[in-house]
This record gives sequence, C-alpha cells and structure tokens, in this order.
Amino acid sequence: MEITVDNIKCGGCAGSITKKLTSIFDTDKIDVNIEQGVISIDLDDSRKDELAKVLLDLGYPEIDSVQGFDSAKAKAKSFVSCAIGKMDK
Repeated sequence: MEITVDNIKCGGCAGSITKKLTSIFDTDKIDVNIEQGVISIDLDDSRKDELAKVLLDLGYPEIDSVQGFDSAKAKAKSFVSCAIGKMDK
C-alpha cells in the first residue's frame, strides 16, 4: 500500500515514521520517499484508515486531509517527530 502525506522533510522524519510503523504494524517492509512524501508499506488495504490515523498522530497527515488549525497542529507535531528521529540515529 502507498499513502502520500504532508510534512516529510528529511531523514529524521523518515526515521520516526519507519520506527513507529514497524512497531505498530509489525513489518519491516517500509519505504519512505522523502522528496515525494510517499510511504510504501506492506500492509493490507483494509488497514488504510488505521495507517492514516497513526501518521496523523505523528504529524504526517494524508495529503489534503487536514486544513487550517489542524494542518498547523500536524506541522508542529511533525517537527517533534523529526527531531526525535534525528536523535535516534
């Protein structure tokens, strides 16, 4: 499955996303394309809503799914997730 999200900026973001998705969905088949904001994961399509919620909680909402204050809140969360990802390296 692929999902396109907002706010991926660097390897720190990718690291946080990969670590969280690996622990929740018990798969290591995850690819994060930083430039395109596309996350590929070996997961059944029926779990897309669950995946989108986990990513939103990390600050990486599915593209065009949040606006206004929710978008700003997601961006702030993504900065924290990114920083954590950079520290975990």
